[in-house]
Amino acid sequence: MISSKDTVKEAMLKAKAKKVYIEGNFVKLLSETSDTDVKDYIEECKSRDLKSRKKRLQITKQVQKQNKELEEAAVIKEALVLELQNSLEESKELRDEALEDLEVMQKRTQFELISTIVKVALCVIIGVGVLTTVMYAWAMTSGTDTQIIGSTWSNMFGILLTNAFSIVGTIMGVKYATDKD
Repeated sequence: MISSKDTVKEAMLKAKAKKVYIEGNFVKLLSETSDTDVKDYIEECKSRDLKSRKKRLQITKQVQKQNKELEEAAVIKEALVLELQNSLEESKELRDEALEDLEVMQKRTQFELISTIVKVALCVIIGVGVLTTVMYAWAMTSGTDTQIIGSTWSNMFGILLTNAFSIVGTIMGVKYATDKD
């Protein structure tokens, strides 16, 4: 125990001059005395120590509360990050599906266009072939000179046959070029 009157008196002078008081476990070491100034000083030290402890306890509780809130916020943040990652993956899958659908649609449109072109070309080829054959047959039955028409008919069928094979080759080429197997 601190009982030296000089020590206590010096502590009292420091308290009055610089507002510094004995705190913590040192307050317990102050001995009881009959001097009223010393008793008042000891009571003031105990009172300030109690206030200081309450203030530190309040700050500690506040820090613990803030730490708990931060931990909860971290858990929520982690959940949001996972949700964002899942959404990102889902959007990537949807984008890939949309690109595949677009590719299929483009191929279908190209195939329909080629099909239309082929149909028109075959109709023209068949029409010219039939018309030329009818004209050649009419010329032969009417007794006119068929030498020019015959060679024209022969050339026309050669060209039509070449065009027909070219169209079939184009169709097969497009079909096998776009086939994934």
